[in-house]
Order: sequence, then C-alpha cells, then structure tokens
Amino acid sequence: MSDVKSGARILVFGNEKGGAGKSTVAMHVAVHLLHQGKRVAFIDLDLRQRSLARFFSNRAKWVAANEKQLPMAFEPHLHDKPASLLTVPEAEARKAFDRALDEAIEQADYVIVDTPGGDHVLSRRAHAVAHLIITPMNDSFIDFDLLGEVDPVTLDVKRPSIYAETVWNSRKQRAVWDGKSIDWIVLRNRLAANEARNRKRVDERVQALGKRVGFEVLAGLRDRVIYRELFPFGLTVADLSGDIRPVAVSLSHIAARAELRALMGSLGLEAGAEVSETASEGVDDNDMAEV
Repeated sequence: MSDVKSGARILVFGNEKGGAGKSTVAMHVAVHLLHQGKRVAFIDLDLRQRSLARFFSNRAKWVAANEKQLPMAFEPHLHDKPASLLTVPEAEARKAFDRALDEAIEQADYVIVDTPGGDHVLSRRAHAVAHLIITPMNDSFIDFDLLGEVDPVTLDVKRPSIYAETVWNSRKQRAVWDGKSIDWIVLRNRLAANEARNRKRVDERVQALGKRVGFEVLAGLRDRVIYRELFPFGLTVADLSGDIRPVAVSLSHIAARAELRALMGSLGLEAGAEVSETASEGVDDNDMAEV
C-alpha cells in the first residue's frame, strides 16, 4: 500500500461517539478544499449511514438538475455493497480499504476519510494511515468521556480513555511503518455560550489532556441551521453565491462563512497555513499510562 508515502494528505475524521459532527465537518472541509482548486477524494467508512457519500450524491444531482457548475470530489470504489464490510473477515475489509485508498491517492491532493461512531477494523486502519486526525466533540463531559476519564468527585482527569488509546496505538503503528507522526486536533463543536460554568470545566479538562497525550484543541462549528439545511442539496455556505442560492441568504449565513474560514485557517487548510506541531510533539508511553 502506497498511502503513507504518497503526496496526498490523508485527513481522518474520527470519534467513537456518534452525533459529534464528524460528517458535517468532513463535508465542509472537502468543499473548502475543492474551492481552493484542490483535487479531493473521499472514503465514507460509516458504512450504514454514509452521510458523506449521500452529501456528494446530492451535490451531483442538484448540479445536474439546475445546470450549475461546482467542483466535485471523487469517491474510489470501496465495495459494491459497503455495508457488507461490517461482517466480512478483517483481512478482507482491510484489503478493500487499502485498494480504495490507493485509488484515491493516485487522483487526489487530499483524501477525506469519514469514520463511524464506534470501533471497527476499517476505522482503526484509517487512523493508522492518517496524516491528520480531526476529532469533533460536543461541549460536554459525555463526549469528553471517550477522550479521558475524570474523577467523579474532583473532576480531575485520571487517565486517557478508549478513543485516546485508539489514536495512541495508531501513532505507534504509523511510527513503525515509516517513522512519521500523526497530528491530532480536537474540535470543540456546538459551544454553548449560556452554559459558561460547564463549558469552562470541560475546556480545562480537554486542554489538560491535550497537553499530556498530544492533541491541539480548536473551536469547531456552532449549531447553525444553515449547516443542516444545505445538506439535501449537497451544498455548504462556501458554495453560496449570486448564482448558487437554493435558500434565502441572511446575515447568519455570512457569519457561518466567516466561522468556516476561521476553522479552515486553524486546521492549516488555508493557503500557506500549517497545523501546529504541538498536536503531536512531546508524547510518550508514560503520558498514556497515567495522567
């Protein structure tokens, strides 16, 4: 498999909890890159729901029906019946993913991989070949529980939790393959301004854990209607223009566009931007063993 030595940059959107916004962020990152003139491929490993694949299917149908011109992402062939990969032997599932990934990196500058809300061999495989793992999380201790375990009395962070261990194992596997590191960014989605006390508590724990196990914390996306109402058309606010306007445009859409541009800059996906190296530096086995 040529993935870890390719020129294509592999972005994996991962979190073993559903509903954290992985697909939403993935589709917005993909469209942003397309509008920058990048060649983008995507692999949707959420094999039952396939929200990312449906988004781009909707996009193709809307463009054709309305005779518009918009940049499109490429989907390599994963399987004739993707959901069947949930039940096949692990070796067969890995082979299907590796084949699709090789096809993607031959044609793309960026490969976007959306993973399911749970543990599966394909998700683990995708994490291990990533250049950058992006983990959206809602602003709550429920979501934080997959990253770190807190003391129920003091709320002090006791140790990394199951998803942090998944990323750590992926980093070790990647280091064995080619000696490279995997950057990791946690996005705080749906920040609630009216819950300042809880938000501060969560933020303190996320920041503390990030320093110990090696991820950078960034502000993600707020809970805006526009991010959902454009999905049936396969569009994002980055697509809206005088010619592309399936919904009425308001000031909130302008704010959403600014929010997205700020996020892409923070992720290092704007021209000339780079992800902070603190996302992967200074982590060792002792950090994972105890916090």
